[in-house]
Amino acid sequence: MALVRSVYDLTRLFPKEETYGLASQLRRAAISVPSNLAEGAARDGPREFVRFLSIARGSLSEMETQLLIAVDLGYLSPDHGAFSLLEKVSRLISGLHRKMGKVVSGEQ
Repeated sequence: MALVRSVYDLTRLFPKEETYGLASQLRRAAISVPSNLAEGAARDGPREFVRFLSIARGSLSEMETQLLIAVDLGYLSPDHGAFSLLEKVSRLISGLHRKMGKVVSGEQ
């Protein structure tokens, strides 16, 4: 959720012409991460949860690319805190994905 707030805060500073472009794409990708975690956790069984964790990881990759585009366009500093927050969330979700993958495969 902190990542979503961070993305909303930073996209408010984007030029107005990006309201329906890059800013909108970033916001959708950010919202997708906790939404997929919640949906996956509410599904039946660990296999479904792993699938939604994968979708959340994809959204994080999408966000990273969009943040890099924002840097390239001069909208964002390359050392903006959103990058470290994204990396932290990515590590957490990847670790959970690995753990749940082992549960699904019976390795535990």
